[in-house]
Amino acid sequence: MSAGPRVLVARLDSFGDVLVAGPAVRAVAAGAAHVTMLCGPQGAPAADLLPGIDRVRVWAAPWVTETARPIDDALLAEFRALVAEEQPDEAVVLTSFHQSPLPLALLLRLAGVPRVSGASVDHPGSLLDVRLRPGEDLPEDLPEPERALRIAEAAGFRLPPDDDGKLAVRHDAVLPPPVAGLDRYVVVHPGASVPARSWPESHHRALVAAYAERGVPVVVTGSPGERALTAAVAGDTGIDLGGRTSPAELAAVLAGAEVVVVGNTGPAHLAAAVGAPIVSLFSPVVPAVKWAPYAPLVELLGDQTAPCRLSRARECPVPGHPCLSGVRIADVLEAHERLVHRVSRTDRRSLRGGSEGAA
Repeated sequence: MSAGPRVLVARLDSFGDVLVAGPAVRAVAAGAAHVTMLCGPQGAPAADLLPGIDRVRVWAAPWVTETARPIDDALLAEFRALVAEEQPDEAVVLTSFHQSPLPLALLLRLAGVPRVSGASVDHPGSLLDVRLRPGEDLPEDLPEPERALRIAEAAGFRLPPDDDGKLAVRHDAVLPPPVAGLDRYVVVHPGASVPARSWPESHHRALVAAYAERGVPVVVTGSPGERALTAAVAGDTGIDLGGRTSPAELAAVLAGAEVVVVGNTGPAHLAAAVGAPIVSLFSPVVPAVKWAPYAPLVELLGDQTAPCRLSRARECPVPGHPCLSGVRIADVLEAHERLVHRVSRTDRRSLRGGSEGAA
């Protein structure tokens, strides 16, 4: 165990947001005696998968959209008690480009945390001991994992020389029985956290049918709340795992896939963390340079110049959802082929069936 400080690392929003904090967490863990990950209810299942964390604490921040709740004395007492139990020597607050660390920094100060680090556009006064200024000493167009790592580095924590800084998770779960016997399969994940990031359901159904015509098994994944969607997309030919996998099991399913077809949503980052080739159906409501899957084997589809660009819209503001509805089934299949040809020349498969020899 390191002789370093006890550190609380905070990332309070979604599953995918916590996953992209992984390299920063590992940097902190390399120099800390103990790492507590503070996250919201949506992010906790991802935190359980990250290497380097000694304890996960869940707290629903009142300024996070998905968990918004009134601020009162009971809420503040709950937070102070959590911090008192963890006894951190310092905190590293990880935020995205559109978020401020200052609300949490204020609460950490009131709870007695002596050193707090974060990235803030606004002047932090006495709330931050270490401050990065976005657009000045923190570039605006960094991928989210690199942004988080920069914050950790500013706080004094660096990855070990043998850590490549990629996304990584623990995934030793056993494949579900419907998938375990497959030699080859594609994963299609039709859901997204907000409608503006979703490829149309009809397109997903047509894609599954197109794979079936080519003899390629398709595994359709989704959360418990997406069971109706995954059942409709899987139809009679796909394997429907909607709501039937834990996060660790989902990681195992993604890790075994020839290709994962997924939108800009948490499982895209999980696919990146397990090294799966990804066809990314990416709506430009947020910038791809920051939020595309952080992995080398990615084919990005979607009109990145569409009128919804950078709007951060949750519901598509443009009739017909052209940024994604214009992506054709053929576009996905062609992207799949490009990925397969990039993966390996020694064991390569084609949608036309069978294995190809080296070119």
